[in-house]
Amino acid sequence: MNYAFSVLCIGGVFMCDKNVENIKELGVTEESKKKHIQMVPIIGQIEGHNVLPPQTKSTKYEHLIPQLIDFENDDQVKGVLIILNTVGGDVEAGLAIAEMIRSLSKATVSLVIGGGHSIGVPLATAADYSFISPTATMIIHPIRMNGLVVGVPQTFEYFNKMQERIIEFILRTSSISREDLKKLLLQTDDLLNDMGTILIGKQAVDHGIIDEVGGIKESVAKLNELIGENSKSS
Repeated sequence: MNYAFSVLCIGGVFMCDKNVENIKELGVTEESKKKHIQMVPIIGQIEGHNVLPPQTKSTKYEHLIPQLIDFENDDQVKGVLIILNTVGGDVEAGLAIAEMIRSLSKATVSLVIGGGHSIGVPLATAADYSFISPTATMIIHPIRMNGLVVGVPQTFEYFNKMQERIIEFILRTSSISREDLKKLLLQTDDLLNDMGTILIGKQAVDHGIIDEVGGIKESVAKLNELIGENSKSS
């Protein structure tokens, strides 16, 4: 008896038909590879070194890193659109993704559609230009740590250095001032039992974190504009 099936090889791993749909969810298909604009969805929780429960919607940084490298090496890719709806997550992984987005030579535009919370803030500002939908929110708060924390000065110093890394990245990739950012981080009347600030739509633009209020139409138009500028300068 003859059986017909197709095999897909990604990163040296051979996958059958039933797994192809999972790969399509990441946007990695033969048709998508031909497009000059590529889309990167960052949704749910950013998963880092620890594996999240299967019922948790997550974005795995080990999936995004090779995808971004492929975009950088592909001459057909001219621009990358980052769609954000994230509650935050692993700080190291999120900051690593943000740095990789920032270092791309391709034109990049980010769009916050539901939320860009916590480490989602530097992920949004990492692009060349950023948008936020009118009803989307961004939560800016100091870093937190779950689990056992050793109460020694070195732990406090580690927290300070980690927080400063995030602050410096946001300052480098947006137009907000250090004073305003610190004020938003340390505010106590927005979040219950926590410090931080909730910004909705235009408020994020007014503070200089996001460039403009808009949606898909505006984001794609801006990305094409940046692609045109890059073509003229090259």
